[in-house]
Amino acid sequence: MTNFHLRYGTEVARALREQGPVVALESTIVSHGLPRPDNLRVARQIEQAVRDAGAVPATIGMVAGELVVGLDDAELTRLATADNVTKLSVRDLAVAAATGADGATTVAATSAVAAAAGIGVFATGGLGGVHREAAQTFDESADLVTLARTPIAVVCAGVKSILDVGATLERLETLGVAVVGYRTRRFPGFFITDGGFDLDWSVDSPELIADVLAARDQHRAHHGGLIVANPLPTDEQLDPGLHDRTLAEGLALLERDGVTGKAVTPYLLAHFHSATAGASLAVNVRIILRNADLAARIAVAAAQRRADTPT
Repeated sequence: MTNFHLRYGTEVARALREQGPVVALESTIVSHGLPRPDNLRVARQIEQAVRDAGAVPATIGMVAGELVVGLDDAELTRLATADNVTKLSVRDLAVAAATGADGATTVAATSAVAAAAGIGVFATGGLGGVHREAAQTFDESADLVTLARTPIAVVCAGVKSILDVGATLERLETLGVAVVGYRTRRFPGFFITDGGFDLDWSVDSPELIADVLAARDQHRAHHGGLIVANPLPTDEQLDPGLHDRTLAEGLALLERDGVTGKAVTPYLLAHFHSATAGASLAVNVRIILRNADLAARIAVAAAQRRADTPT
């Protein structure tokens, strides 16, 4: 392969030409984040949630070395069912393309590709962050530094509660990544509604978030991302007591089994799934569907704002 340009799905290409509402979606949740066969079913539900709210879904991934913005159903199926799909962060994209890999994009990679494609809104489940032993291991997700230089709005349910939430918020502040709560002043904890930390800013409508994005773009002073923290309602969260017990057990098992580095997050998420008898998986699905809906409504509001603004 000698042509490494982005390839756009037909629906996405048309929406971008017409400056319509588009929402970027990651593919790692399809290939690595959810168990089979739920992963493909949920991936289709996520795309449908975006459509139901009036926007066009653009699931991003790599197929045989080709970086695709708007996977079709056959390509989505391929990434959901193949065994050799590589997890791609930003640093991996060029190498994977040159070697003809199948790959699923992480939050960092999806954000970077979406911004390069002219997509301003991205929906995911939970953000990566600073790991609990980072003072010794320096283990920190590439999501954070990528968002420091990528002008995109990321709708998420905070960071995964298995991480060091407080340290992650400190790093986001240092890196200059804006964080707002959607109808809340408390930072959500992914599986649970309240992650235990206050936020400086709260926004109460997709239209206001669209205004925030417009102000950033027109100021040309801040070029980083905007995190829109969208908590689950308390009656939809994982039971906090069950969450805390499961997390404590998982951390003890990590130490017992000597699990470190990139293996930590999938290990703990798998433990949550088994220890909660699937309840955490159901919560995870609710999270991403709610975030896809909100991201689509933000994209619609931003597109309407563009249409109403004189050139």
